[in-house]
Amino acid sequence: MTTDVLIEVRDLKKSFASHGRQTSKIHALNGVTTDIHRGEVVVVIGPSGSGKSTFLRCLNLLEMPTGGSVLVDGVDITDPKVNINVHRQKMGMVFQHFNLFPNMTILRNMTVAPVELGRQTKEQAEKKAMGLLERVGLADRANAYPSQLSGGQKQRIAIVRALCMEPEVM
Repeated sequence: MTTDVLIEVRDLKKSFASHGRQTSKIHALNGVTTDIHRGEVVVVIGPSGSGKSTFLRCLNLLEMPTGGSVLVDGVDITDPKVNINVHRQKMGMVFQHFNLFPNMTILRNMTVAPVELGRQTKEQAEKKAMGLLERVGLADRANAYPSQLSGGQKQRIAIVRALCMEPEVM
């Protein structure tokens, strides 16, 4: 493993307004600091409601932190001048709800982004997708639709779809 720091998180905070009897703040993240190195596998664990998903969503600004900073490859992505969409292309994310396009085959779900963004030709994207489908044991489902898959199969497809974009961070 290399010692290059890929993601630096410093004093990350995220709070949400609570609208109960009194207006108060819920602190989902309260000063998270960590370094994530290239090639490192990091696991975020904790009970439901402890801020795991909020933390991950803050890493690519799907949630805007209320404090602290996130540096990716030395670039502070919380800086409003940074084009966050460029950095999002470097990060693959798989959500709890997979958001597969129900009107597209599995193969099309996997190839639409790399082709539409001009990162790969249709042929290159399909070859890559089929190789990844082989690796997860689902090559025979390439022409199926999401409604024809089990939950576990959809999860594997969502992971492979993210990998098709060849992200630096997954």
